[in-house]
Amino acid sequence: MIEGALAAVREHGIAGVSARTIAAAAGVNQALVFYHFGTVDELLSVACRSETETRVAVYRERFAAVRNLRELLDVGRALHEREKTDGNVAVLGQLLAGAQTDERLAASTGAALALWTAEIETVLRRLLDGSPLGMLADPAGLAQAVSAAFVGLELFEGVDPDGAAQAFTALEQLAVLAEVVDDLGPVARRALKMRLRKL
Repeated sequence: MIEGALAAVREHGIAGVSARTIAAAAGVNQALVFYHFGTVDELLSVACRSETETRVAVYRERFAAVRNLRELLDVGRALHEREKTDGNVAVLGQLLAGAQTDERLAASTGAALALWTAEIETVLRRLLDGSPLGMLADPAGLAQAVSAAFVGLELFEGVDPDGAAQAFTALEQLAVLAEVVDDLGPVARRALKMRLRKL
């Protein structure tokens, strides 16, 4: 039924999801939706969380292998293409739309996004540890910003693919800049750290 719920969101949009459309997608009697989950909203909440846990687990090893910000962006690009192909970007857009007026859906969608953010924060803490940029950037806040930007780019691409491509290119340029900063010699790194302390 979880797969049926996600399939119904993809096909009908959040406004068209019902016990009937979910049951049809899952090939079960619609009474089972209420028997197992109580409400359609509860099933959508469980489906959102369950699917995200599965997707995060698929990418956990790749996150752990990231050595710099450019590689993190590469993982983000691969993730974006896979999620778009699988129809999960469309589901995310629908869940975010529904979350604007449904507190339960907002909570479950927020919790699902937090799973991704936690993975990103772990990577950023590791990458920024000992880096001059680590003095400037708060990993937790930066992880939230990266997650928000990623969600925005996923949705933005649907209406302006060229603009989304430009945004990804700009992020790549920032990642290269971060690598340049990390590759500075000891004297330049000390000078940069002193400068950053004054900010």
